Amino acid sequence: MELTLDEALQKAVDAHKSGQIQEADRLYTAIRQAQPKHPDANHNMGVLAVGVGKVQEALPFFKTALEANPSIGQYWLSYIEALIKLDRITDAKTVLAEAKGKGAKGEAFNVLEQRLNTPNEGSIDPPQAQLQTLINLYQQGQLQQALDSAKQLLSQFPNSLTLYNIQGVAYAGLSQFDAAIYSYKQALKINPDYAKAYYNMGIALQDKGDLKAAIKSYKRAIKVRPDYAEAFNNMGNALKDKGDLVAAIDSYQQALKIKPDYADAYYNMGVALFEKDDLEAATDSYKQALKIKPDYAEAYHNMGTVLFEKGDLAAAIDSYQQALKIKPDYAEAYYNMGVALNGVAFSRPNFGLMKIIVSLLDQNTSCRPKDIALAAISLLKLEPTWKEHLEKHCLGTLRQSLQETISTLTELPLLLKLMSVCPIADLELERVLVDIRLALLSSVDEISISPRILGFQAALALQCFTNEYIYNQTDKETELLEELECVIEKTLSTGQQPSPQSILCLASYKALNNYEWCDALTANTDIEEVFARQILELKEESRLKANIPILQEITDKVSSKVREQYEENPYPRWVNLGLSLRPKTTAELIKELNLRIFDNAANNRPAPNILIAGCGTGQHSIVTASRFKDCNVLAIDLSLSSLAYAKRKTEELGLQNIDYMQADILSLNKLDKKFDIIESAGVLHHMGDPMAGWRVLTDCLESGGLMKIGLYSELARQHIVKMREEISQSRIGSSDNAMKLFRSDVINSDKVHHEQILTSGDFYSLSPLRDLLFHAQEHRFTMPQIKHCLSELGLKFCGFESGKIVKNFKLTNTGKDDPYDLDKWDLYEKDNPRSFAGMYQFWCQKVT
Repeated sequence: MELTLDEALQKAVDAHKSGQIQEADRLYTAIRQAQPKHPDANHNMGVLAVGVGKVQEALPFFKTALEANPSIGQYWLSYIEALIKLDRITDAKTVLAEAKGKGAKGEAFNVLEQRLNTPNEGSIDPPQAQLQTLINLYQQGQLQQALDSAKQLLSQFPNSLTLYNIQGVAYAGLSQFDAAIYSYKQALKINPDYAKAYYNMGIALQDKGDLKAAIKSYKRAIKVRPDYAEAFNNMGNALKDKGDLVAAIDSYQQALKIKPDYADAYYNMGVALFEKDDLEAATDSYKQALKIKPDYAEAYHNMGTVLFEKGDLAAAIDSYQQALKIKPDYAEAYYNMGVALNGVAFSRPNFGLMKIIVSLLDQNTSCRPKDIALAAISLLKLEPTWKEHLEKHCLGTLRQSLQETISTLTELPLLLKLMSVCPIADLELERVLVDIRLALLSSVDEISISPRILGFQAALALQCFTNEYIYNQTDKETELLEELECVIEKTLSTGQQPSPQSILCLASYKALNNYEWCDALTANTDIEEVFARQILELKEESRLKANIPILQEITDKVSSKVREQYEENPYPRWVNLGLSLRPKTTAELIKELNLRIFDNAANNRPAPNILIAGCGTGQHSIVTASRFKDCNVLAIDLSLSSLAYAKRKTEELGLQNIDYMQADILSLNKLDKKFDIIESAGVLHHMGDPMAGWRVLTDCLESGGLMKIGLYSELARQHIVKMREEISQSRIGSSDNAMKLFRSDVINSDKVHHEQILTSGDFYSLSPLRDLLFHAQEHRFTMPQIKHCLSELGLKFCGFESGKIVKNFKLTNTGKDDPYDLDKWDLYEKDNPRSFAGMYQFWCQKVT
């Protein structure tokens, strides 16, 4: 049923009042199409435009409304207010005089007249054309030019409020806050009731960090102009930053009373409500912001964070996805998407999310690929292209359709990207890749080469290199491989370059740097990335290894055995890493992790000295160096090979605050240095006497300093204990072939503890596999043992690191002190023995 104009107008007004801006806009536009000079529709369109900050665009609507019906006082008031917002005071006065000449009267007009005629007559502005040129410079981001122009004009118009204001915002944009504040004060000398100067001065003071003065300035702006919604909103931000969340929320609510369609106020109130831990209200606030402004990427992002905190992972991921659709370069949304995807498996296809994950993996520091691999693989398996290929593979038709299969798989960019950056922790995919690798080797001289084929081969070579060639190799493959090696060597000896497909095929079985002829290779675009990873990077590590300082010779027998293991198998081999977007102070991180502190000295470490005791290949040291603001990190390890890998990755990322050194924890007293923070994860339990090492670390920690420790759980590793016993009893060595053969037996076993190990990502790469099952030394701990160790060392338990585990614990342990009670944790772990399948990772504090 078609609406009449009056009915349509009523529906539009109702939508407008309820914040449904798009619907209101649609209805007002429809009315204006039917009746272009409809006064109410034009006036309300103008109000809509002002509400979303498009004040200039609102003026024609107000003019049309007045031309159609000049007897409506509100039309005049809206028009004059818009002119004031644009600082067109002279025009506003002219329109007010015209309104009064046509009979407009009442208290609202009297207030407007008073506002327009008090001390502003002292302000003499340049001609409008000159002002507009200046405003354009500012709006185009040419701040220095705008500033220079404002200064020049002020020499001619020294009493111009507008010029001082523009000069102030230009200074503020250049982060010269004191100069900006001085400009606003000059404006206020001319007109002490210039609300905009108070408002902008509040912004400058807030950016400068003087929250108390900023709040005072916003209050002055509001006193002059009680309907100043923007001032209420910004005052809310200052109050929130000051920690007064209740007052901040009240300030946002005041802004929304004045301006019900103020999306930013709803957004900011959502932030404050989230900090207040009122998750339901925060969600509602973000939803209101999105009703008004559907393309509000930041609101989608923050709502995702709230939903994640509530445990609604599916909704959180969807919200982050919406944010990234609107703003594809949104770094924080990528980072939090990576956090949300950790450990998630999907049951429904989502092609849009697959594209986002590819972009996420393209950003080298947004997430650790291993953390989101399960999510990526589950999505890949739901794609029709992949399902079709699996069917062919199961039917044994792969070799007959190799080129078609590879060409089809390259239509899944996520598959190729994942293959390039982390081990594929999935047996089904592994079997397919093993089969394709053999098929490529068997037909290396027959297959028709195309960019798609070479692209897949390069990704396969990178996958095999990253998983350290963990796939089994048949006798037939060994024979074919020897033939290929001879062909390549012969080709190079004649001064020619081998075909890219032959090089990539070989690189899928053995790293290119293992061949004496590798220096004779030319890195064309087809093999460029494989050449860099398998030759250039390894050469760089050899160079770096020679320059790493050594504390002293490693003499402890167990330490020497462990060092030998990690020299042979640096752990782990990695490509990308998730780094903190913004380093935080120690106090901020203590608050974020909800740690219980016993000595407030921990909060007062503005530039902490940090020791990473056992940094491996650098993931730990690099993450920590990016996490703590203004920190200096010393990272030690037994293995020079691991340290060289870590140093190469550190230099690639441009980090300047990490030093590396070969050292045994047992020798750290030789440093004669104490640290504010010490982190040692996955190290003490590989020492001959973990307590001896832990005692040395404690001696190196400043009084009041924090320590993060990672230890294996006795309960969580029972399946691994059984497997280590099997390995020991069967006298299986730790050579690459021995580990691969044992791995094959496990894959084909139906024993429960063998099936459990298949879910570990470490099972799918050689050095992690050795660390997981074949380590030279391993101890495990229980909660009571940890409690005893802490007591003996004079350390106080501050809390566990893992947010997910703590969140699950709190479902049944609701007391305020429960998260810091290791006895309650012991009971929880006994009921949930797989909770600490990775490690116990906890913080403690040295209290003396």
